[in-house]
Amino acid sequence: MNKIEKAYALAKEQYAALGVDTDAALRKLATVKISLHCWQGDDVRGFESGDGLTDGGILATGNYPGRARTAEELRADADKAFSFIPGKHRFNIHAIYLENGGKKVDRDEIEPKHFQGWIDWAKENKLGLDFNPTYFSHPLAASGLTLASPSKKVRDFWIEHGKRCRTIAAAMGRALGTPSVVNFWMPDGYKDIPADRLAPRKRMAESLDEIFSVEIPKRYELDAFECKLFGIGSESYVVGSHEFVMGYVMKNNKILTLDSGHFHPTEQIADKFSALSMYVDEFLLHVSRGVRWDSDHVVIWNDELRGIAEELVRNNLLERAHIGLDYFDATINRIAAWTIGTRAMLKALLAALLDPIKDLRRMEKEGDFTYRLALMEEMKSMPLCDVWNYYCQTKDVPIGRAWIDEMRKYEESVQSKRV
Repeated sequence: MNKIEKAYALAKEQYAALGVDTDAALRKLATVKISLHCWQGDDVRGFESGDGLTDGGILATGNYPGRARTAEELRADADKAFSFIPGKHRFNIHAIYLENGGKKVDRDEIEPKHFQGWIDWAKENKLGLDFNPTYFSHPLAASGLTLASPSKKVRDFWIEHGKRCRTIAAAMGRALGTPSVVNFWMPDGYKDIPADRLAPRKRMAESLDEIFSVEIPKRYELDAFECKLFGIGSESYVVGSHEFVMGYVMKNNKILTLDSGHFHPTEQIADKFSALSMYVDEFLLHVSRGVRWDSDHVVIWNDELRGIAEELVRNNLLERAHIGLDYFDATINRIAAWTIGTRAMLKALLAALLDPIKDLRRMEKEGDFTYRLALMEEMKSMPLCDVWNYYCQTKDVPIGRAWIDEMRKYEESVQSKRV
């Protein structure tokens, strides 16, 4: 028995004294699949052309060297990140990450063949794939309106884009044996006060109805719709507001996407899970870290993340939640950004799985709020790290800080040579 196993054995005894089965918690954690987002690896530039983003209210700040410039480099970087993360997970792709062979392929022309490289890679690595239409950074999105545009020509273009994205996702799901979640987020809105808030929402709803008019089996593809409070260029009015999106998904039996940066700074999405779970079947979470606004900082294990994990576990929502990450930081090594965020998410879930939830519920039901609070506080100093290290060892990934040294070697030998 090595040091990690000895430490785990002691931790196991301490948790068992509280009625917590650490082995069961680790088995449950192993079933959780986090969807890593491709756009962290290249600063949301994509491979449509060499120009990168031109508009759309999305900004990756920083100029840390070594960003991926091709699909092959991005996949290699993702492979390295996955080697630092315990468990088998997923990868989340935007439509602008197609491989077009150097030919111009507009977004209303994309096909599954343009993503075959991603499918082959995912199949080889036993990963699931998720997908996103790209409703920004395009001449026909320059007005700030896409599916809600008053121009039929513009709407028709973006409707076709949405249809093709669902078809691509279905091909991914069919090939990989796990459904691909397609997240619809449109930055449609106005910078200043609109005269008509209703008409754009009617147009967006009609456009979405047309996109979803073709039924695709859920074993291949799942439709999700993301709400937002405001964005750059849509500070005064967002068509896809919380109320609009929630109403649409409830009416049309779609998946509700909650992004932890898309609400007021004092709101936390964890507070919403239990209420919404009564009315929607599934969630898609985009876990991010906002600093004063929707700034998409790298996820860390803070109180908000802990709250998200606790609410998912305590309300038995892990089977109903699709967990994805959504941030883009170009001021640090991009592989490290993926690794830090994903390990933090998994560690928060493990902490929640190790809570003596039965005792906490009993105390709450009996009105013993003193001991409930005291026990919650004591749990924060339990030997979670020893359980986490053991989990990493069983999944054959670096323990503790060891991944940082391996990441630096990759940075020196591979990323630093990219110009």
